[in-house]
Amino acid sequence: MSWFKKPKQKLVSQKRELPGEMWDKCSGCGEILYSGRLEESLHVCENCGYHFRITARSYEAILLDSGELDELYDASLRSADPLGFEDSKRYTDRIAQAEARGGDQDAIRTGLGTIEGREVHLGTMDFQFIGGSMGSVVGEKIRRLAERSVETRRPLVIISASGGARMQEGIYSLMQMAKTAAALEQLSEAAVPYISILTNPTTGGVTASYAMLGDVILAEPGALLGFAGPRVIKETIRQELPEGFQTAEFLEEHGMVDRIVPRHELRGAIGQLLGHMC
Repeated sequence: MSWFKKPKQKLVSQKRELPGEMWDKCSGCGEILYSGRLEESLHVCENCGYHFRITARSYEAILLDSGELDELYDASLRSADPLGFEDSKRYTDRIAQAEARGGDQDAIRTGLGTIEGREVHLGTMDFQFIGGSMGSVVGEKIRRLAERSVETRRPLVIISASGGARMQEGIYSLMQMAKTAAALEQLSEAAVPYISILTNPTTGGVTASYAMLGDVILAEPGALLGFAGPRVIKETIRQELPEGFQTAEFLEEHGMVDRIVPRHELRGAIGQLLGHMC
């Protein structure tokens, strides 16, 4: 009666591999997102609104009318190694690797562009270059950009994304806090507008200097903003910290941020502000 028996078939599972670069996991809600769709939404999760970290060039493409920065100024500046810093790797090697990875010479790009038809001097930090840390080059580029804004009376816009001062440059890095603050004071005396935009994260010496000195301070939703980490603050003041006290929302509620602006509204918000301020 073999005709009643079905021959056994060997089922071979064919597991389809999808390229990892096609998908991203949202750090806000855990949703798996298609990279193409995420790029269309300016790297903002459509499910929960989480703002992914993006590069300096991506911000330029979003904000500038032409989509490209006219990087006229100081693009060739390079960090030196005044301390001969070396831990597991020489500082000069870290610089070279960061340049190869991102294609830029340091953690900020500066130049000229137009936003909503108005010419501005724009500085955009890039976290992928050694954590967006502020060294001598970052401070010097911002100083020169602010001085050019005074000379030409073009508004200054800076987008911050940084872990703070660059430890490999020691006191030279910390001196940039005073240098940038002094340059922005000259900008204020000349009544030239300065708009500061805080993204995730903006911390350390950057927060303690030019990032918080804007005539208007905008921030992206959910951005981590602060000087020291929560553990250090808690141990210093010996008090429990309120939940979410270093978020953009908390700082807006307490008057340190003027307005939280989603990424897709940034260009329009800056254009509107410039219309009132210029």
